[in-house]
Amino acid sequence: MAGNISEFKATFKKDLSRPHKFDVNIPIPLTLIPYIESAKSLTYRCESANLPGRTFATAEQKTYGPIEKYPYLNTYTDIDMTFIVDDDMTQKVFFDAWLNYINPLYNNNMRYKGDYSTVITVNQYDVTNKISYSVNLYDAYPISMNQMDLDWSSDGYHKLNVTFAYTYWQNNSLQALGMEFVDAGINAVNNIVGGLGGNAIGAAGSGVNNLINDISSTFRR
Repeated sequence: MAGNISEFKATFKKDLSRPHKFDVNIPIPLTLIPYIESAKSLTYRCESANLPGRTFATAEQKTYGPIEKYPYLNTYTDIDMTFIVDDDMTQKVFFDAWLNYINPLYNNNMRYKGDYSTVITVNQYDVTNKISYSVNLYDAYPISMNQMDLDWSSDGYHKLNVTFAYTYWQNNSLQALGMEFVDAGINAVNNIVGGLGGNAIGAAGSGVNNLINDISSTFRR
């Protein structure tokens, strides 16, 4: 590693983010109101979760030279959460009910997504217990629930792993608002100069070309 220890230590001007400082908020769909008491404890029983990722699906195209990839679709991976289970199996009963509402066993007819989905919020806290990052998972609902093993030799406690699907996620913290402003500013500049061209030089080149074309058009009149 280049540099010395002092330079390395000087880069750590803030504390490090801790993965255990988080919570989740799972508002239950209105159709599951009878189980609202069972759902109240989920925030305090979620032992592990994920901050979601984002991937671009790409298409390959070769015109001349190397193959290039072009993005055409956002893809989002499912979210896994682990819940500690109370002695009365409250959390297990709740997710049993949620999955059964999605696909009732008495007729096996899938219900409409809008009737069983919700907006899940995942919060990351800093070392002073203030929210440093927060995301909403839109149209979220459980798609799988693991089995719970029984074992006479185990003296631990039950954990329930639940996988959630969702349509998309959005950063709802202050950083996101700043990113929106920056993106809007870049888009405005892009519209003025007629395309950034991939870098500052490209932007300047595009701007100069547009200016020359405008002058030429004026003289032709």
